[in-house]
Parts: sequence; C-alpha cells; structure tokens
Amino acid sequence: MFWMVRAVGWENVPRRAWHIMKGRLGIDSSDRLVRELQQGHLASAFVPAYAPDEALQRWRERTEKFFTGPRQNEMLREELPRVVDPDLWDKQVTQLVNALPRGQMRLFHHHLATTGWPVNFQRDPLHDVQWPTGLSRRGYAQFDPRYKDLKCVWEASRFQVAFLLGREAVRHADSPAGDLFWDLLEEWDRQNPFGRTAQWVCGQEATFRLMSWLFAAGALVDAPGARADRYHRLTELAYLTGRLIEDNIVYARSQKNNHALSEAAGLWTLGLLFPELRRAAGWRAWGRRVICEEVERQIQPDGSYVQHSLNYHRVMLDDILWSMQLGQLHGDPLLEIWPRIGSALQWLLAMTSRETGRVPNYGANDGALILPLSTCDYVDFRPVAQAMNFALHGRRAFPPGPWDETMLWLCGAASLAVPTTIGGRNGARRAPNFEAADGGYYTTSGPRSWLFTRVHSYRDRPTQADMLHVDLWYDGENLLRDGGSYHYYCEPPWQHFFESTAGHNTVEVDRQDQMVRGPSFLWFRWTKAKLREYSFSLDGRAAFISGEHYGYRRLPGRVVHRRSILRVVDSYVVIDDLLGAGEHELVLRWRMADLDWKATQNTWQADIAGNPIELQLNVPAPFTTQLLRGVEGERPEGWESLYYAERTPVPTLVSQGVTSLPVRLVTLVSPVAERLVLLDSGDAAGKPLRLGGMADRALAEEVARLSAGCVRVD
Repeated sequence: MFWMVRAVGWENVPRRAWHIMKGRLGIDSSDRLVRELQQGHLASAFVPAYAPDEALQRWRERTEKFFTGPRQNEMLREELPRVVDPDLWDKQVTQLVNALPRGQMRLFHHHLATTGWPVNFQRDPLHDVQWPTGLSRRGYAQFDPRYKDLKCVWEASRFQVAFLLGREAVRHADSPAGDLFWDLLEEWDRQNPFGRTAQWVCGQEATFRLMSWLFAAGALVDAPGARADRYHRLTELAYLTGRLIEDNIVYARSQKNNHALSEAAGLWTLGLLFPELRRAAGWRAWGRRVICEEVERQIQPDGSYVQHSLNYHRVMLDDILWSMQLGQLHGDPLLEIWPRIGSALQWLLAMTSRETGRVPNYGANDGALILPLSTCDYVDFRPVAQAMNFALHGRRAFPPGPWDETMLWLCGAASLAVPTTIGGRNGARRAPNFEAADGGYYTTSGPRSWLFTRVHSYRDRPTQADMLHVDLWYDGENLLRDGGSYHYYCEPPWQHFFESTAGHNTVEVDRQDQMVRGPSFLWFRWTKAKLREYSFSLDGRAAFISGEHYGYRRLPGRVVHRRSILRVVDSYVVIDDLLGAGEHELVLRWRMADLDWKATQNTWQADIAGNPIELQLNVPAPFTTQLLRGVEGERPEGWESLYYAERTPVPTLVSQGVTSLPVRLVTLVSPVAERLVLLDSGDAAGKPLRLGGMADRALAEEVARLSAGCVRVD
C-alpha cells in the first residue's frame, strides 16, 4: 500500500479518493449528463441568443482566431507546395486519404490497418476484437484480457485522420476530403452515444479527438459540404467533450502526467472558441489555471519531464504549443509558462539527432503524436521542435525542410521567412555536454557522435526499469539503442519484456529488475542513484560521466551497479563495476543498430556512412557472449519497438555469466580510424583501467585528470 500511494503521490491521494468515492456513490456527472440528454436537456447548454441555424456563421467567425479557415486556407494553399514536395505530399497525405473509402486507415502513425468503410469504431483492427457498447464510463477496464489493449480500439477514434483530411482539403480544393470527414464524423456520432462506449472513457482521448475535429472543421467551413446542421452537431459534441473533461480532470491531475495537461488544453480550447456555450468562461479560466499549475508541477527547471519519456515529452510540448498559439490568437499567450517551456524545448533539442530528427526511444512510447501536421515520420521530432522554437524565440532551430509544415499551420506564413539559429548545416549545434541534473539526464558529444545516459533517484512514478541505460549515436545512426514499449497490455512475456531491465542497455543481476513490478503501470521500490562525476575538458575532446544505482541492494550481498563512461573525441569506454559480495548471475546487453555486424573473437564491427565502427567487450572468463536477434520464448532477446504495437528483431549483444563480486565489465566503442586499445581492465576494487593507442600526450593527461584515477593512458 505504501508503494502504491507513493506511486500516485501523497498530494494526489485526496483526488484519487474523491474519484473512487464518486464512482461508489453514483455521482459521476457524465452519468448524470447521460440522463439529462435522454430528457432532451442539451439545448440548455447554450446561451439564450444561440440559434442552431446560425451555427455555420458562428463557425466562420470562429475561424478568424483559429489555425484553419477561409482566410488562412488561401495563404496555406500558396505556401504548402514550397514547404513539402508534391511527391512526398502524395505519398504521406493524398494516398492515405484515398485509402479511407477502401476501408484502410493509418493507425499509430505507422500501421495501415483494415478498419472497413464505414469504419467500425468499436472494433480493434489490430487484434480483430469487438468492444462492447452500452456500458457506463466506469464499466470499461483498460486491462481486460477479453478485449486486449484498450488503446487499439481508441486509436481510430482519436480522429488523427481528420488532420490528414483537413490538410488535403486545403492543399487540393477539389479533393473528396471534406465529404470523407463528414461521413466519418456522422458515423462516429451514430456509433458512440455519449457516455455509453469505450470512446467516452478518457478525457484525454476526447480532447485529442476534439482538436482533430476542430482543425478539419475550420479547414472545411467554406467547402461544399458545410451545412449549419453539421456544424451545430459538432458544437454539441464539443460541449459533451467539455462535460466529460470537467468530470475527469481532477482524476487526471491525480496521475501527475500529460493527461492533466491535455484535458486542461481541452477546457482552454473550448473556453476560447465557444462563447455560445454557457460554461465557456468557466472552462477558459479553469483550463488556463490548470495549464499553468501543471507546467510548473510537471516540468523540472532543467526542462526534463515528469514522465521519464521522450515521446511523452513531445505530447506535453504539442499540448502546450497548441494552447500557446491559440491563446496568442485570442490575445492571451500564456506568457508565464514560457520560461519553463523554453527549458523543456532546450532539453528536447539536446536529445535530438540533427541529421534525422530522431531521439532516444527512451521511456514509455505509446504511439502518440497529437499534432500530425507534417509529412515527417513519427520518429522525427523536428516538427514540434521547429514550431516551438519559433513560437518562443522567433527563429528556426533547423534549416528549412518538410518539418516546417507544423510551424506553418500553427504559427502562420511569417514563420517561413525567419532564419535558422546560427549553427551547422543541420541547424543549431549540439551542446558538447548537456546536463539536466533535476531529471538525471546527461549527454556528451564528439564531432560525429553523442551519448546519452540516465542517473536519477526517482521522485515521480517510473515506467521502465532502465537506470544507467546508454544510447549512442554516430552520424545520425542510433548505434546502441533502447527497446521501446511495444504494447501497454499484451500477453506474457511481451507485457513485461520491453519495460524490464532486460529491455535496456544496462546490467541485469540475478534475472531481477532494478525495481519490483507492481500492478498495472506501477513499480515498487523505486531505484535510487547517485552521480559520482560529470566532467569534461575545456576543448571538448574528452568527457567523463560516472554514476551508480542501488536497485539491487535488496539482493543478497547488497549489489551496487556503478557505470563510468569515458569519451575521447568519438571513442567511448563504458566501465561497469558490480560491487557487493557473493556469487551472482550478471547479464550485460547492448541492443544495436540493425547493421551487418562482423565478429572477430570479442570484437564486432559494422559500417556507418562509410566509416567502420568497432565494439569490443572485455568480460571475465566464465562469461559467454552471443549476438542474438529475434529470440522468442520465456526470456526474449533481440527486439525493439519503434512504433506502438509493432516489434521487430534487432541484433543484441548478450554477455552473461555467474561470478563472484566485485567484478568489472568493459565495453569499448570507437571508429576504427581512432581505435583505442584496452591494455588492462583493472578491477572493481579500484585498480585503474589502462588504455593505449592515444598519441596526443596532452589529451592523455586530460583523460587521466577527468576520470579521477579510474582510467590511465599509456
């Protein structure tokens, strides 16, 4: 019970208790609203001056302070061909729009799934499972083995396809996108009476759906299919969405995650755009207050995010980018949150590959991209970074490219005229060494490479047992990588594998995770860690990071894992010291890029952009080392998940053995052209590791100084 309370946060216990009590007492306002709707009370949601037959005119006026509308569409139609090549647009937008009436829809921004036409919104197309209807909101369980993963039936109802349809309708005025949008919306409305399907369970899902509807509806307000009755019904659905969020947001805040920000953004949006709703002013004030409070609560001063996840960091930035820019159009740009959001942007830029826009696949990754406003791949984070950089600083972070499209939609054509922040050909230069001590994130960079690791004592709910994980990048290639998430709910062993210690580039002890798995998304006995050293040379040629975690102190012998990382230009030495007593089974894993790896004894070599990279292991004699790929069974090995609900085999170096502690494992990764030589691995009791192959005496002396005696260069 202590760890469950700790997981949700002591300050959130009253919110959780109130949520549970409401359910047991039957005072859920969404259930009450269902009864009101059955009695025909929906008209009372509007101000007296509102008339349904004026809905279309109200929407035309609404678009004057929105991202899409007749005025904006003319400008966008002119600018879009300059931002996105026609062939790329055809592949990433037009073809997906044309696939809809053939019964195919892209889900999780990657899977082209068969959803049927008309779409069956209660069917999970990835598992071919039909979800029940007619239950109250609390009757739908997220983890129900009969229906698999709730996210998979939610995905089509997020209506991310509406962003595709709106964009296509703006770029090609003769497109059938408008008719398709209204057909989809009317079918969804028919299948989903308020509060009686799985699609009305979650306030965050309803918010994302609302944002999609609004975007497309604004783009289509002057299209042939625009009718007052359609826009009036959409306004009613907006009101129902607000009532759902209103009832759910206290619970969302108790989770201390992006649900609270998303739902606050929903109230803020409704309050700004729908003055004809009686609750609008209250929703606007409520949404604004929660956004400001949750930004301060969820984003650390160094920019790191409460959910320990790169993808959830993007969800948070998308929520705030939408809210900030909408506020800007209405004369209320949320200026008080700009400093903290600026830190969050700098944090993201420090984690983003300049060559590809990719980031470490670190932390929970549920396939969310709530503002799919570009032709870039889901794993490319440049669209949100570029748009947010302009919104905050009036400049680009990256050179012009298709990632500018998000910025164009949300910030207007003026954004395309601004220069790129001074930097290299791929945009603003990466900081050689980036430290986010509040969140425990540390990076170091060479001319061609960069490395990321985590040293942190959890204060907020963790999602994966991944302390001291290392990501390593060369020339934009994620050479050593995280496994991702795959599914939030699936059958064993996959339910646990990707979030476990075995799913990360770190050391597993006695087949145990660094933390103890609890129910649902919870972990118990949160990992504590300590940063021992983070130093770097003034000329940027060398850096040293050392940290240790205490997650295995619960085991006999009180095991401590200490990881020290030395960078010399573009070469990396990773020293894993396992401290403690007794005999233990250890497993060191390196999940590697899917390249053609050639093995010679304890060395593996692959080619990146014409430059061979070498990985060398030095482990005790009892250890066996294998390069595994796509192993299934009770203990899977060699898998990653870049996109939600998809797993693919990747080569994984697995070195394991039973040995007495203390013991040291050493990994060298370097370009062959500047190969370092391991002369002596030393030992975990304090004898320094000896390196050779470094001709520069001054650099060698600097390495010895930085590593505080841990490494000696001969």
